[in-house]
Amino acid sequence: MKDELSTLFKALGHPIRREILDLLKKSARTTGELNEHFPEVTRYAIMKHLTILEEGNLVVVKREGKFRRNYLNAVPLQEMHNRWVGKYMESTGKSLLKLRELAENQGGELMEQSKVFRIEQEVMIDAPRDKVFKALTGQVGDWWEFKLAPEGVSSHFTFNPVPGGQFIEKWREDEGALWGTVYYINAPEEIRLHGHLGMQGAVNSAYTYRLIEKGNSTLLQLSHSASGVIEEDWEEKHSEGWNYLLGTLLKKYVEEK
Repeated sequence: MKDELSTLFKALGHPIRREILDLLKKSARTTGELNEHFPEVTRYAIMKHLTILEEGNLVVVKREGKFRRNYLNAVPLQEMHNRWVGKYMESTGKSLLKLRELAENQGGELMEQSKVFRIEQEVMIDAPRDKVFKALTGQVGDWWEFKLAPEGVSSHFTFNPVPGGQFIEKWREDEGALWGTVYYINAPEEIRLHGHLGMQGAVNSAYTYRLIEKGNSTLLQLSHSASGVIEEDWEEKHSEGWNYLLGTLLKKYVEEK
C-alpha cells in the first residue's frame, strides 16, 4: 500500500496531469485530443504524463485501431479518500469528489439528450480470482448496496452466472427489478451483461467484468457502455457508483471475508 500511495501521489503531483484527469472526468479522450488541449506541450511530454497516470492506475487505456483512448479510473482516488479522509468524516456520508460535484453544479438543470457514455475502471483485490468471481455472483447480495426497492422495503438479490441468467432484485411478494441479463460468460474470467442499472427510458446499456490473475490477487476490470436518451449526470453518477461498489464495498467484502 505504501508504494501504491507513493505512485498515486506522484501521479497527482503535476498540474498538467491533474488537468488531464479533469478532462477525462468529462469524457474519454484519445492521446491526440489531449495533446491538442495543450498546444504548448509536446506530444512526447503528454505521453509521458499519461504513462505516469497509468502507472498510478488513474488512467485506463483502451486501444481502438491505431488510437489510444484514455479513461479516468477514479477507484484509487476513492481508496485514498477512504484511508486518509473517510474515517474522519464518516458522518458526512459523502466523498470529497461528490461534494465538489455538488458545488460546481449547484443550480444546474438536468436535460435529456441522445448521447453515449463509456466507463472503464480497474481495482486490485487481494484475493484469488475464484473468490472474487463467487462474490460478484453468488454472494452479490451481501455487498451490493444500491437498490431499486421502495424506501423502507427490504429486498434481496440473486445472480445466476449462466448464459441467459439474470441478476435480479426482488421485494414483497411479486415485485422486483432486473439489473442485468448474462449474454456471455467464461467463468471465472469474464461476465458480460445487458442491463439498465437504474436508468430509465430508451437506453441500451451493457457492462462487463473481467478478472485477471495477478499472483494471489485479482485485477477486476469493469467496462460499462450506454447509449440512448441519457440524462446529463448519469455518466458521472454511474462512474461514482461503480467506483463505490467495486473499489470500496466489493474489495472490502472479499478481502475481509
